[in-house]
Amino acid sequence: RAETPTTQEEVEDPAADMSQAQVAPRLWTSHPNEEVLLRLSKHGPGHETPMTIPEFFRDSANRFGLCPALASKNGKKWDLLNFNQYYEACRKAARSLLKLGLERFHGVGILGFNSVQWFIAALGSILAGGLCVGIYATNSAEACQYVITHAKVNILLVENDQQLQKILSIPQSRLGTLKAIIQYKLPMKENNNHLYSWDDFMELGSSIPDTQLERIIESQKANQCAVLIYTSGTTGHPKGVMLSHDNITWMAGAVAKEFELAEKQEVVVSYLPLSHIAAQMLDIWIPIKTGALTFFAQPDALRGSLLNTLQEVKPTIFMGVPRIWEKMQDTVKENSAKFPSLRKKVFLWARSTGMRINTKRMVGKHETTMSYRVAKRLVFSKVKSSLGLDRCHVFTSTAAPLTQETAEFFLSLDIPVGEIYGMSECSGSHTVSTQSTYRFLSCGKLLTGCKNMLLEQNKDGVGEVCVWGRHVFMGYLESEAETFEVFTEEGWLRSGDLGQVDNHGFFYITGRIKELLITAGGENVAPIPIENLVKKEIPIISNAMLVGDRAKFLSMLLTLKCDMDPETGEPLDHLNVEAINFCRKLGSKATTVTEIVKLRDPLVYTAIQQGIDSVNDKAISNVQKIQKWVILEKDFSIYGGELGPTTKLKRHFIIHKHRRLIDAFYH
Repeated sequence: RAETPTTQEEVEDPAADMSQAQVAPRLWTSHPNEEVLLRLSKHGPGHETPMTIPEFFRDSANRFGLCPALASKNGKKWDLLNFNQYYEACRKAARSLLKLGLERFHGVGILGFNSVQWFIAALGSILAGGLCVGIYATNSAEACQYVITHAKVNILLVENDQQLQKILSIPQSRLGTLKAIIQYKLPMKENNNHLYSWDDFMELGSSIPDTQLERIIESQKANQCAVLIYTSGTTGHPKGVMLSHDNITWMAGAVAKEFELAEKQEVVVSYLPLSHIAAQMLDIWIPIKTGALTFFAQPDALRGSLLNTLQEVKPTIFMGVPRIWEKMQDTVKENSAKFPSLRKKVFLWARSTGMRINTKRMVGKHETTMSYRVAKRLVFSKVKSSLGLDRCHVFTSTAAPLTQETAEFFLSLDIPVGEIYGMSECSGSHTVSTQSTYRFLSCGKLLTGCKNMLLEQNKDGVGEVCVWGRHVFMGYLESEAETFEVFTEEGWLRSGDLGQVDNHGFFYITGRIKELLITAGGENVAPIPIENLVKKEIPIISNAMLVGDRAKFLSMLLTLKCDMDPETGEPLDHLNVEAINFCRKLGSKATTVTEIVKLRDPLVYTAIQQGIDSVNDKAISNVQKIQKWVILEKDFSIYGGELGPTTKLKRHFIIHKHRRLIDAFYH
């Protein structure tokens, strides 16, 4: 068993001369019931006193007691829960979980869309000495079963009958340690001994004395596991990322400080999957730290209702994945396309003014010219208001790189979308972009209190990003080999991402080691910059994926921008407004993907080839040029399995799905 938290001096210098045998086993583990050394600094940021989540939450209830904490829509009004009520509800849930037989360091699985019940179950599971285990709502029954058995889930919460049926389709013998299921939204259509409604569940623990819960809370340590985050499994089985109490509580404080978040004043909208650490950090942990108010979006937020919620709630902090920002960009473009001629001219003038002013701001020149003030009044404030972002002072993007076109578009409208770089294994963030540390296409600067190293740098200063700090995870659950592999001998976390840092300390992620395509000639090609350029050059393209690993040349799979089914998120055959406008400018009358693909619409195909030629003209070598391409009949989506929960391309899945098409490029 590892030692309790280290004194700061012991691991202050991660590169100190320590053999692996001395330090490695104490910095990480693959067992949820073990402790790790905390990577405390000697002084300053990174030296804050370690805190467990129960201590952190109790402190929050003491400081913000009567302030509103959670808001959920009930018809047309919002039901509010203050911090005292929130804290007491979580303690009540913790007692009920104990009554149902939750064992120490076993999982409480939560399968469903963001809600008050999700939060209460998450915190209740930790207070009761279990592990909070978010399960992606889009997971198949098979993927759910894997997490339930792998995390030794004792109690599972499902949102509704649809999610419940997924679990009931799995033979009970394959559900391992599962003891009970709670369905937290009505109506309930099933009835069995191990199934409870939310209300019944919350009353179960009344016979569990407070002293029993307190004993468990008191026994918890900051260097023990509290949260399991499952990777999206784009390259095989998902891995269980073990995060300690200290990972969570320290990170919440560090990010709040970095963004200068005010106590009792911030408002966030919870809509991204809470099984992802970035959403969990912004929606649950940072609001507990700062006394912020979290509003829950509607379950169909990602299928269209998010904008209505934003306009109603007006958050002060907003985080989106690139796809969300791209959708917002499309909305603004569609609205501005309907403007009369004079208003269009004013809109374009304001954007060029915004671009000029914000480009100067990046290098520290803060001008507030008369033209900027006019542009702000006539255009910027109206755009922000139409998106529900008029009170917002933090605009961030995470999970994947933002395209240059989208970043430029919003910057020209006085909305600097700062990119955050990080991963589940470092509790969400490693670098952050704030209003004062914004650079175009950069991920900002290193989070205060953390350390960075670039391993095996090339002549351009590009190397593998390696991470050190209080945010580094404990290890992968029950996977010693993978845990061992992800750390260097000195205990640095290897990210697998390639990056560089400029002279001013700004971070740029240039690619992913495992995503590099290595051609038959041994040339390394980073696909993301080429894919982003294709999407910029050809506005009808929704997704572009480069292929050609171990092949003689590069080819590309393309999908077209189309409407989505508002219920399921399935891509439809009908082109969206931007794609139709693109076709009309070319003289094409196409309105569906089928018309373009089946008839090989000559106008559209010629325009796409011209776009590809333009991208190829910018290639740094012939090896990086796209030689062949094909348009797929359906856009990529989470529904179709081509995109992960954070809309990252599941490259292996797509290659497997379209193997015949890809093989045809090379035969």
